[in-house]
Amino acid sequence: MIGRLRGDIAEKGSDAVLLDVGGVGYEVIVAPNTIGKLPSVGQPAVLHTHLHVREDLMALYGFASPDERNLFQVLIGVSGVGPKLALAVLATLGAENLRNVVFAEDVGALTAVPGIGQRSAQKLLLELRPKLDLPDAALQPGGSLAEVREALEALGYQSVEIRDVLRELPAEGTVEESLRSALQELGKQR
Repeated sequence: MIGRLRGDIAEKGSDAVLLDVGGVGYEVIVAPNTIGKLPSVGQPAVLHTHLHVREDLMALYGFASPDERNLFQVLIGVSGVGPKLALAVLATLGAENLRNVVFAEDVGALTAVPGIGQRSAQKLLLELRPKLDLPDAALQPGGSLAEVREALEALGYQSVEIRDVLRELPAEGTVEESLRSALQELGKQR
């Protein structure tokens, strides 16, 4: 398996990069948020990768951190989740926020991912919970992102706005603090 690549970025696309490693160009599929983290063309970069092999295709998926790659591997281990959907989950929620969503059992956050409906989200939460290293409920400081999401929906914010602002919230803090931060961020956008 190819677990990491270090080389110069030869090309950048909307969903892939071409990484020149010792004269060999590796096409690596990445999420849009990962492309934003990469340096410009001609600059050196490191991608943590997962080689996905099927009968008819070999595809290399790249991530900015080993944690993102590990979560991707957990996601594709869930029945019914392929690499494209796993990449969409990570692109929409982010690594840390995904753990928070699973911990809080926030079905609404998962349905914000393109390709995941209500039933799929519930199934995904059920299968991910034992596979992720989540804190004990007694040790969790404060409330959940699900409560913040519900409060923002009650205030009339759109799901796209809510998803974007929840991705930026810190994992720690009470529901009130998180809601205040979310409202401040949403206020800046309007």
